[in-house]
Amino acid sequence: MKIDPLLVVAGALQRGDGLWLMHQRPLEKHHGGLWEFPGGKVEASEIAVKALCRELKEELGIAIEARVCEPLFFAESVGESADPAIVILLYKIERWSGNPRALEGGAVDWFAPDAITGLDKPPLDSQLAKRLFG
Repeated sequence: MKIDPLLVVAGALQRGDGLWLMHQRPLEKHHGGLWEFPGGKVEASEIAVKALCRELKEELGIAIEARVCEPLFFAESVGESADPAIVILLYKIERWSGNPRALEGGAVDWFAPDAITGLDKPPLDSQLAKRLFG
């Protein structure tokens, strides 16, 4: 049985002072307690950038226009047995409305790039951070 890959979008939000937002996953979720770029699943009827705008509104309570989302990188996993492969599309975002906060649990905080590389992250977020911060 073939399982379709899971398409996920994530935002690399950067403030004017050069700090980047990371979201700490709620403890009860898969990869609980690890830090990630915020985002979520793309629904079947959505294009990726619109899904990102929706997800960041639901997760962080911020409004983002699709035109300010700059595609950066992607990372992918190979599905194991009954698990689907995951593809994460990362977008850089420098403008939004509202103050980001963790509406679905966990925490959010702002970090310098060198601090992000030292955070415990899920494997795909580690790949994306390595590409983004070198």
